[in-house]
Parts: sequence; C-alpha cells; structure tokens
Amino acid sequence: MRVPFIKMHGLGNDFVVLDARETALPVLDKGRAAAIADRHEGIGCDQLILLEPSGSADFRMRIFNHDGSEVGACGNATRAVALLHGVEARIETAGGLLSASPSDGGARVDMGTPRFDWDAIPLAYPMDTLSMPVGWEMLENPGAVNVGNPHVIFFVEDTNAVPLDRIGPEIEKDPLFPERVNVNVATIESRSRIRLRVWERGAGLTRACGTGACATAVRAMRRKLVDSPVTVALPGGELEIAWEPGGTIQMTGPATEAFRGSFEWDDYA
Repeated sequence: MRVPFIKMHGLGNDFVVLDARETALPVLDKGRAAAIADRHEGIGCDQLILLEPSGSADFRMRIFNHDGSEVGACGNATRAVALLHGVEARIETAGGLLSASPSDGGARVDMGTPRFDWDAIPLAYPMDTLSMPVGWEMLENPGAVNVGNPHVIFFVEDTNAVPLDRIGPEIEKDPLFPERVNVNVATIESRSRIRLRVWERGAGLTRACGTGACATAVRAMRRKLVDSPVTVALPGGELEIAWEPGGTIQMTGPATEAFRGSFEWDDYA
C-alpha cells in the first residue's frame, strides 16, 4: 500500500503529516510511528501527525512523538495543519478542541484554557504549581502548566548555560511526573520578550515547541513578569503568545510545507 505524506515544519520543529480524512489507513501503532519518524532509516521527523475524520470538529489530529508515544497537543503541528487545511477549522485532539485560522505563512491558534491544578498536570502528589518546592541541580522552584500536555518551566539567567541535553531527560522521567513532562528553561529579557529552550517529552531537544511557548508565557504572566502579548524566542524562531487570566491562549506564528512524497506502508512494520 503506497501512502502519500507531506513534510512540514514550524520554526524547525518538523512533522510528517499523513492525511487519512478521505482514505483510511491501517492501524498506526507506536512501533510503526517510531519507524517512520526515525531520521536514519525512516522519513524522519520530530512528530508524526495523522489527520482523520471527526464527529465533533472539522477533523481529528493525532500526534505521535519521535519515540512513537502518542500525545495530546502540539502547537507547531497545529499551525502547520491549519496552513495545510487552508481555511479556519475546529480541530479535535486528545488534549481538547482547538480552533485555527491560517494566515500568510502561518496560522493563529486558540490553544484552549491552561490548567494549573496539580492533578491536571499531572503531578504525583499535591503542591503549588506556580512555584514548586523542588529542584534538579541548578534548576529550582519551577512552575507547571498543562496546555493539552504537561510542562514544567524554570526561569533562569541564561538559558544557554543550562545543560538541557543532560538534565532534561532526568526531569522528564522523574517520578514526580507520572505521565512524564516537557522541560522548559526560559530567560525573561523584557516585559515583551522571553527566550526559551525546550526538552520535549519523547522527542528530546527541539528547535521550537509551541505548547512550551504557551506554557512558559502563561507562567510568566501569572507571576506578572511579562505583559500580554509576549514574544517567545526559540532557537528556530519566534512566536507571539497572548493570554488573559480565565481566557484561552492565543498563539500566532509561521509554518512551512517542505516537500511531499510517498512510501510503502509495509516497509515500516
């Protein structure tokens, strides 16, 4: 069975998109998703995106990380899919219902309402998620936010001074986070700008993470360190995040289609 795909990226965070909205595909399991995402023997990507019909929205988006694990949300992928769809859409995800509007070279996405309760992150036991009394080496007193997937955020003087490739996986898999966690280290540069690096759960260091930018901006706004909207600068580029307490998060940024191709489904069994 020959299957078409679209390779896209948002600020360098790259995706293989499989469009099964009109023609169904066989079951996509963790092993096959990881094989397709493999950069040496597969097509290669940070996340594999599967589009399917939805009974509650214009379509459903499923998200598989590089290791094949399925997750609830991906902001960069949502912008890419909005650009691919071409018109305003309501998108069903495991993390909730999203709304997206394409624009020139990108999209604006309503990422929904952030959650702060300890059991919504989730954490292994109760604690204040605005300033958590925990630490790992030089990283201390983080905050936690769920924006469709779980994030922990550390504010530091210099994001580049943090060995995130080493400490990121330790925090991701700490027992405090029963569903693992995305790890964000951020520097507040001004009231209107944050610099951010992200260790992404199941994917590792990434050039950009849309949900990480949302979670980090929201925590900074809750602590009154920045104003809304704020620019979040990642290694791959910039996103604009707007949020008001009690409201939904608005994310605006670019997305790009790189190329199209096809592959034999059974080659990645």
